[in-house]
Amino acid sequence: MFFDRPESGELAVLVHLNLSHAQDAEDPREFEELVLSAGGDPVAFLTGSRIVPTAKFLISTGKLEELRQLVAEHKAELVIFNHTLTPSQERNLERELQCRVLDRTGLILDIFAQRARTFEGKLQVELAQLRHTATRLIRGWTHLERQKGGIGLRGPGETQLETDRRLLRNRITMIEQRLEKVRSQREQGRRSRQRAAIPTVSLVGYTNAGKSTLFNRITGSDVYAENKLFATLDPTMRRIEFADIGAVVLADTVGFISHLPHKLVEAFRATLEEASNSTLLLHVIDSAAEERARNIEQVDLVLEEIGAADLPQLRVYNKVDLLTDTEPHIDRDDAGRPTAVWLSAQTGEGCGLLAEAISELLGKEVVNGRLVLTPTQGRLRAMLYTQQAVVEEAYRDDGASLLQIRVPKSDLLRILSAESIAFEHLIWADDISAEQDLSGEL
Repeated sequence: MFFDRPESGELAVLVHLNLSHAQDAEDPREFEELVLSAGGDPVAFLTGSRIVPTAKFLISTGKLEELRQLVAEHKAELVIFNHTLTPSQERNLERELQCRVLDRTGLILDIFAQRARTFEGKLQVELAQLRHTATRLIRGWTHLERQKGGIGLRGPGETQLETDRRLLRNRITMIEQRLEKVRSQREQGRRSRQRAAIPTVSLVGYTNAGKSTLFNRITGSDVYAENKLFATLDPTMRRIEFADIGAVVLADTVGFISHLPHKLVEAFRATLEEASNSTLLLHVIDSAAEERARNIEQVDLVLEEIGAADLPQLRVYNKVDLLTDTEPHIDRDDAGRPTAVWLSAQTGEGCGLLAEAISELLGKEVVNGRLVLTPTQGRLRAMLYTQQAVVEEAYRDDGASLLQIRVPKSDLLRILSAESIAFEHLIWADDISAEQDLSGEL
């Protein structure tokens, strides 16, 4: 079975079934947006209901005939299912319809292939595609399935299909080795940031929630942002300064989607680990989306899959400018800690509130004050300078130093431990009276 496979601009017939056994059904509107994001041109939308899918075609023979008529009527080049098809179902449908058939996983993989820009991103997409293709190789090689004997027909002992599978396995192994090197490089970068006490804040959320727009608004960058699904694929990181907590690394990550193919989660492990090792997650939510609660649930499921479910999380309800009864504000828990920020990344309203909330959450363990050191504590003073903890320094008439410091408490405790000084024994300028004698040892 052979037929032409156009490269782009395909006329597509979309198929969506309401399966009664499915606990979390796919959204038909999101499905159409995915097709448009991939560059497809939907010409018909076939819907139906079934208690259970059929093993051969997923749909019934009646729906198959209806689908065949739609393909012929619109001269469609592609049929896309909003479901996961088995390799045999995909093969059987192509044989009956005489055109390409794609399932939801293949559609998302195609979008990722279009969006990949960096070398790492292209490797990750290729790995996911190869794993997906591995079970579908037989489609193009049915004419070479059998080995033959005889003069001039003896080969290396394997069919063309087996040869392709072997080459594919070799390619997968090579890509995995390259991505393992990328993972080690990322891990080295994370260790460097940890040594420098620079927290990492990652933007996560459902696709098209506005993560890249918010990233650009906060950092002043020009990362590609578009009102389409999976506009961002390659992760971007920027270092920004906050007044109260110092330097912070902000990471923009790929968007999640309901039933994100497991092949993609595995392939993008090196990228997603950036989120799973963050100090704080900013869960960006499209506050105007009708499926807001469902989208939040799907993101939480992916975060659990990558091991990031227990990280500190601040919800950011974006696109508040599309709501008529909501103003930018901060939601807080009973202890007064920020739990959610309502803002608009497009207009900039409420972005100052986000900076305030991040500073509160990350600044809880930052020591900020004027430390009094005697002249005999030069080593402690030098170590504080080495840690870049000293903001400014002044001197008293008795020779004591007044150091305005800002440093993570964990780093300060480590320095004090090296000097055998207890944190409780430090003297702060705001805690002493002018008459107190500072000439003694701390």
